[in-house]
Amino acid sequence: MQSPLPRPAKGGTVLPRQPVLTVDEQKLNDVWNEHLRAEFNAHSADETVATMVANPLINEVPVMIGGDGKEEVYRFYAKYFLPKIPPDFEIVPVSRTIGQGRLVDEVVIRFTHTISMDWMLPGIQPTGKRVEVAFVVVVQFDGDKMVHEHLFWDQASVLVQLGLLEPGDLPVVGADGARSLLDRNIRLNALIDRAN
Repeated sequence: MQSPLPRPAKGGTVLPRQPVLTVDEQKLNDVWNEHLRAEFNAHSADETVATMVANPLINEVPVMIGGDGKEEVYRFYAKYFLPKIPPDFEIVPVSRTIGQGRLVDEVVIRFTHTISMDWMLPGIQPTGKRVEVAFVVVVQFDGDKMVHEHLFWDQASVLVQLGLLEPGDLPVVGADGARSLLDRNIRLNALIDRAN
């Protein structure tokens, strides 16, 4: 089932509508919400991994970081992710789609790079700079347990915001990429206009 976004008048903020879920979809939604609670509220690797199958997979595609199998996934959460979440980390929901044993979350994450973040920026010392980036998370389920989590984001946008990549003539943007999901006042096609 897809959760369509309302189409506000130009200049309006886009916010998700609450979808009507089937019983099975609600179960997946509840497991995912429990997984997020275990990560961002409890900061517990044990509780997070408890939402997953015996042989889970986490793949953060832009940086190829995560874990394959319970031991690696646990290590990822306990060592590289949960203790490396900036204190002002925020998740802004955009849309959620649930169906065919999958859940897809489209969100904007915001944080200040005040601590090392091995899960996203391995080897990069804190810059103190603010980041806003669009994330897409695809979660596959087996019954009421998560099988895999594939995460996608624009790493170039993150690097631009941290001052680690100079856009110059490159076709990359900074925070406006994420902001364009939430605010229709953000102008599209600026890179095409610049190139022509």
